[in-house]
Amino acid sequence: MAERLTWDEIVKKYPSRWIGLTDVEREAPNDPNVISAVVKYTDKSMNELLRMQFRDDNLYSVYTTPDDEPFVGMNLVARYANS
Repeated sequence: MAERLTWDEIVKKYPSRWIGLTDVEREAPNDPNVISAVVKYTDKSMNELLRMQFRDDNLYSVYTTPDDEPFVGMNLVARYANS
């Protein structure tokens, strides 16, 4: 069974990387901030994860260190929604 990690643990274990999360716990629905989650993918590109996320409502793709990666804005996300 996959291990649930806090956001701080995820960032420490997978720095500067795109990851796919499942079973995400947030403070409020639709809140982008992750409290804890199960890490499902660590070996996929941003493009792969975004495509997968649009097919799987339980997958949340995120970059672990946003300060060193350009923010994925809604225009980019919308582009992959139509792929």
